[in-house]
Amino acid sequence: MKTSLYKNLQRKIIIITLLVSLAPLVVLGATIYYQFARMYGEKIEEQITYRATAQAEAVELFLKERTAILCAMADTHAFNDMTDEKNLARIFEVMNARAGAFVDLGVISKSGQHLAYVGPYDLKGLNYYQHPWFDDVMSKGVYISNVYMGYRQSPHFIIAVRRQEGLNSWILRATIDPDIFDNIVRSAQVGKTGDAYILDQKGAYQTCPRFNGEILTQSHLNTRVFGTRTTVIEEKNVEEKKVLYAGSWLKDGKWLLVISQETAEEMTGLFATRVAEVVIIVCGFLTIIFATIFTTRMIVKRLRETDSRMNELNAQLIQSDKLAALGKMAAGVAHEINNPLAVIIQLSGWMEDLLYEEEFKKSNNYKEYKQAIRDIENHVERARKVVHNMLGYARKMEPRLEDVDVNSTLEQTIDLLKNYAITNNIEITTALSDDLPIIASDQSQLQQVFLNLMTNAIDAIGSEGLIEVTSRVVDSFINVDITDNGPGIPEDKQKKVFDPFFTTKEAGEGTGLGLWVSYDIIAKMGGSIRIKSEVGKGTTFTVSVPVVIPEKK
Repeated sequence: MKTSLYKNLQRKIIIITLLVSLAPLVVLGATIYYQFARMYGEKIEEQITYRATAQAEAVELFLKERTAILCAMADTHAFNDMTDEKNLARIFEVMNARAGAFVDLGVISKSGQHLAYVGPYDLKGLNYYQHPWFDDVMSKGVYISNVYMGYRQSPHFIIAVRRQEGLNSWILRATIDPDIFDNIVRSAQVGKTGDAYILDQKGAYQTCPRFNGEILTQSHLNTRVFGTRTTVIEEKNVEEKKVLYAGSWLKDGKWLLVISQETAEEMTGLFATRVAEVVIIVCGFLTIIFATIFTTRMIVKRLRETDSRMNELNAQLIQSDKLAALGKMAAGVAHEINNPLAVIIQLSGWMEDLLYEEEFKKSNNYKEYKQAIRDIENHVERARKVVHNMLGYARKMEPRLEDVDVNSTLEQTIDLLKNYAITNNIEITTALSDDLPIIASDQSQLQQVFLNLMTNAIDAIGSEGLIEVTSRVVDSFINVDITDNGPGIPEDKQKKVFDPFFTTKEAGEGTGLGLWVSYDIIAKMGGSIRIKSEVGKGTTFTVSVPVVIPEKK
């Protein structure tokens, strides 16, 4: 029942501890990741916005420079000079030398007739009056067209300016090199998935995109979602991948410069951070779980050990109460036994006196009567001795100094245990020194120490063994050796034998207090108890009692 109780307690502690420990970790990790992801997203948006804005400015500057050069050439040269193709060729060379990116140069009359032309195509003599851009140039004065096919049947766009000389109006038109212009636009591409291109208001490609598209084909983007300033949106492309689009308007809102980047590529740093955070959190989880389980098990184990010791202590206290009650009862019984013993010894003495009268002396059984009386007296004396020793051990007294004969105390203790030893076929032999002095000590406590050591020796042997008790004087101490030929005590346990509650006996057979009490008694007397044991050969306990000469009385 207690095992189940401890398991439930351990489970509850682990669950509560993990919830209290892991929940804040999860919330903190999620919060940090959310904040970092938001900041990272804002940073990416700022970067792609900056790139789109900067590239739009670069394209605008490119167009303005070419427009300014073309305007300068038209303003500084007369119509007659411009229609001279040799002169026009020289002007064309100057324009490319100063700025470049011009494919051809032509002069068109107000009726749309191509009067002079310098370039790789045969366009002289063609009429542009019906072309949409012609009316725009004539009405606006300066015009940059969208990309169109035209007479040359290849995608291109032009920059055209109108010059007014008196009543005569004419147009100076130049075609921009599409390859150079595309390279300028594509310089904003970044990474493996980055792209940069230009759309018109309807979403048609004005430059060739890097992926999935051709010039003048329709883009999937809705240009109306892009505001007047640089706008960033996220949409799925034709491959169903999330892509960031940054759009910035050019040519007064007629062209849209678009810079795109797959979100996954832009978020590579964020994903790496997420993986690192997940690894850290998982490691933290595992560490917390391991530490929680280990600590909880250790605490519950200590609790179980403490509970077990408390149970043992309670059992020992109950046993002590029983022993105390038994001691009182034994003292009462001993006193009750002493009274009939006194009567028996008195009557045996009276019977012995009667044997000396004449009529008993003449009896044929005189010797048998006399021997019987002697046996009665011997057994009564033996019973009185046992009762006396039992009283000396059982009575509860405060420590006091008295004249103690150590050898006599040993003999009394052996007499108390003789029957117990004989029952187990154990022989107790003695080799007591005759020159032991009488010392001032507490006989009852010494007897308790000797009784504990001899009882332990009998229990260790079990049956069929030998206990040797010796005494001698060594310096200023009386040494008493109690040696048994039992199984011995392992070396790793010898240091613990004097610890409270430590026992080498089976569970329930020993309290583990005998040697601890004995050690404490001898230590308070100023002596010591030592152990020498070898597994398989036996154990020797040496009790050293200081020689204290009694005061003269």
